[in-house]
Amino acid sequence: MEKERGLQAGGAAAARLGALVPLVLASGSPRRAEILRAVGWPFEASAPEVDESRREGEPAEDYVRRLARAKAEAGASSRLFGLVLGADTVVVVEKELLGKPRDEADARRMLRTLSGRWHEVLTGVALVRAESGRAALGVERTRVRFAEMTDEEIDWHVATGEPLDKAGAYAVQGRAALFIEAIEGDYWNVVGLPVRLVYGLVRKLDAEQ
Repeated sequence: MEKERGLQAGGAAAARLGALVPLVLASGSPRRAEILRAVGWPFEASAPEVDESRREGEPAEDYVRRLARAKAEAGASSRLFGLVLGADTVVVVEKELLGKPRDEADARRMLRTLSGRWHEVLTGVALVRAESGRAALGVERTRVRFAEMTDEEIDWHVATGEPLDKAGAYAVQGRAALFIEAIEGDYWNVVGLPVRLVYGLVRKLDAEQ
């Protein structure tokens, strides 16, 4: 209770001073946490349980927006105060959605699909105020082009274990950087959290108070 009241008080003070409002990150992603730390954004992490199944025929943008909101609302439901951040990222290539690979074989399949092609990274972002239920949502899109990868390069990359917990089976800030030819849009979105979009949504909520 005292911690949540501290978040509420800290958020109000931050808004007055133009500083970064403390967040509750509804995610267990170390990459999202690292991005918030990199920009000096105060936060605490609490990952709720959310069904991430995609609905039949659901467009990618609707899917990531829905899951981001579900995560933020689930995080907000167990609190009295706080601004809760939910996010969800997928990779889209030729209308196929690539989430996290099931196993090494699936990771190889994903990397073969991405090899030598452009794809899109979509991240849904949702912010929910626990005390009022007010929300702000957005989706960031970034285009990424992979170089052609040989079977040996794909096998090497998968053997590192790095692709197994990443959407699309790669981390742009990791070993996959060896194979990235071009990025159009927000780099941090590809890492896992479009922090500029988060900042804009926080300011939008503050302006609506």
